[in-house]
Amino acid sequence: MLVLVDELLERQAQRQPIEAGERVAMLADPLLVGVAALKAGAVHGCVAGAARSSADVVRASLRLIGMAPGRTTLSSSFLMILPDGRVLGYGDCAVVPEPTAEQLAEIAIATSETFTAAVGEEPVVAMLSFSTKGSAAHTSVEVVLEATRMAQAARPELVIDGELQLDAALVPDIADAKAPGSPVGGRANVLIFPNLAAGNIAYKATQRLAGAEALGPLLQGLAAPVNDLSRGCDSHDVVNIAMITGAQAVAMMDRAAAGGA
Repeated sequence: MLVLVDELLERQAQRQPIEAGERVAMLADPLLVGVAALKAGAVHGCVAGAARSSADVVRASLRLIGMAPGRTTLSSSFLMILPDGRVLGYGDCAVVPEPTAEQLAEIAIATSETFTAAVGEEPVVAMLSFSTKGSAAHTSVEVVLEATRMAQAARPELVIDGELQLDAALVPDIADAKAPGSPVGGRANVLIFPNLAAGNIAYKATQRLAGAEALGPLLQGLAAPVNDLSRGCDSHDVVNIAMITGAQAVAMMDRAAAGGA
């Protein structure tokens, strides 16, 4: 495997010079070796971060893997396993602080793909806000509306709607009152938050107050699947994230075979 990694570093050095000492250090770094092995095709996915920071994992991934064709936004999502057995996808909860409409649309599409690959269910995507269908006016609401239109145009087969408040997205009776006729209202399983503050707070609140299990952050937008572990993870976390990474790898290969991005 080190031969493959060394060949990859040699190709990278042709684009961006690497000093001899740095190259030796990279070949001795398990994180870089693992990510480089993924780039070289020796493995199909990489799980890292148990002993390294998220920033290290992201930097290594961007440096050696790069973004998938047609993707410009590296984002993340969590799978939230609720006490009643339901699974929800939350995005973005760890990477993009204040997404533009374009970034938010890409986050919605990527999170829906992660959810389907990991859970095996069709995504029903709610673009969340403090407003439902014009109940409030604000520039942040306009961003959500524009992101919804962009995601619908890019993926017309995706069931997605916004702007929706959380209760309208999840509770059928409230959806009937606030968003009648919405294809998503009351039955969302993928929740897209308008910014990182909302997403990060929401996943931690769901985990700590509702007793949900949080799996993630799952990185999205890369050309090959790399996922990050918390440095407080246990063996259960490693197994779960490894299984999700394998499912993402299969989904990516299926999309590539079908000619998709």
